[in-house]
Amino acid sequence: MKQPISATIDKKLADWVNSQLKDNVKYRNKSHLIEIALQVLKKEGERNR
Repeated sequence: MKQPISATIDKKLADWVNSQLKDNVKYRNKSHLIEIALQVLKKEGERNR
């Protein structure tokens, strides 16, 4: 089950997110991009334990 969240981020980072969504090939939408980014961050953190 997906759970909605809210976040406030720096404008430059938001601009980068928007630029990543322009081709609609790699990420379906902002939520998809953020979910993938958090999964990568989680895996990296688990590796560094």
